[in-house]
Amino acid sequence: MPTTRGTARPITHYGEPVLHHRCADVTTFDRALAELIDDMFASMYAAEGVGLAANQIGVDLRVFVYDCPDTDGTRHVGHVVNPVLRAGTALAGVTDDSEGCLSVPGPRAELPRAALATVTGVDLHGAPVTVTGTGYFARCLQHESDHLDGVVYVDRLPAEQRERLLREAGLRG
Repeated sequence: MPTTRGTARPITHYGEPVLHHRCADVTTFDRALAELIDDMFASMYAAEGVGLAANQIGVDLRVFVYDCPDTDGTRHVGHVVNPVLRAGTALAGVTDDSEGCLSVPGPRAELPRAALATVTGVDLHGAPVTVTGTGYFARCLQHESDHLDGVVYVDRLPAEQRERLLREAGLRG
């Protein structure tokens, strides 16, 4: 686990209102945003995740962090503020793979995702960033972008399967 300057915060679980609506755009790029990003990394590492959206620690802002491998084994570490997702299926296709979530601790489910994804946004200083990933990293980019739109991965599953997974995690839908 990489060292970080932030403080780990509790993970917000499925059912908390902040996870179920589109998060607010970041409009202020200041020390508080930098501290939030540090706390998000600390929280992600403490929970042994590969990505974390701000609403997963109860913050209603469009920010996510990641420390995730790509298909080729390359490790990607960074953050995106006010992300816009472009998931491409025409060239790379779709992958069905197991997906889990820190906000639904425990169970995993097969979920189709685009094998290629690009996210544009800005960094903590407001400078433009573009992040592209394939395979597992593409899944991570889509998963975290979904969170900021108020969608948890189990919301993409059939109702019966979603309810079963939530029960398994000890949560209510």
